[in-house]
Amino acid sequence: MSVDKLQTHWGLTRMPFGKSLPVEALSRHRSFQEATARVAWAVAQHQIAVVTGEVGSGKTIAVRAALASLEPARHLPIYVPDPTITIRGIHTLITTALGGEPQYAGGDLAAQAARLLAGELDERGRLPVVVIDEAHLLANRELESLRMLTNTDMDTSSVFALVLIGQPTLRRRLKLAVLAALDQRIGVRCQMAGMDPKETTGYIKAHLAWAGRAEALFADDAIGEIHQASMGWPRAVNNLAVAAMVAAYGAGKAIVDKDSALAAVLDNAE
Repeated sequence: MSVDKLQTHWGLTRMPFGKSLPVEALSRHRSFQEATARVAWAVAQHQIAVVTGEVGSGKTIAVRAALASLEPARHLPIYVPDPTITIRGIHTLITTALGGEPQYAGGDLAAQAARLLAGELDERGRLPVVVIDEAHLLANRELESLRMLTNTDMDTSSVFALVLIGQPTLRRRLKLAVLAALDQRIGVRCQMAGMDPKETTGYIKAHLAWAGRAEALFADDAIGEIHQASMGWPRAVNNLAVAAMVAAYGAGKAIVDKDSALAAVLDNAE
């Protein structure tokens, strides 16, 4: 079945669930709001922020929303989606994002990245905001190398903000003695939580309204099944909601009922 057919059948102008939703369409449940507020504060204070949560908890989207609220003339986000490029690759990405030509000889690359980070703020008045996604994949020495980039101005301030996004293992690893110096530098920590039943209901309804559906589409007990199976994690809610819409469409139903939701849950469990 095509997406267009599904949208037309349910009276939608666009798909209401998925990671491609614009920031303004996102349902801002409590954990999401807390994460965006803390990241915004960390950026304003030039601090290190650590945002952790289970897979599908909405960590990256919350950070994206926080970055979208920043003034483009005063901030320069630098996003690293895959830290397995190694710390050398991260330094290279930072350098090129700041308009430099990477110097690979000796240890010049790290120093070059640090100089360019400082220069962006001092010379252009823009605060670099380095965002490392999947940061739990970084080795301890790589995390320490990121901390070293913040060692400026006799340790009194930082010339950029650093946001580390990762799974809960990152939060636990930062408490290891070998990473004590980095842990002490972290100004903001946020652990994303799943939505409660009321929030899941609001999430589904808000996204449907954004997609052009004025009337109720999901029965209350269908939403209840989706919430229970997803444990309130946004990505799982998205996947189950779409699957339930497909199941209801296939069965020729006028709304997404409990049976359609159960069918989606079973399909996703296989």
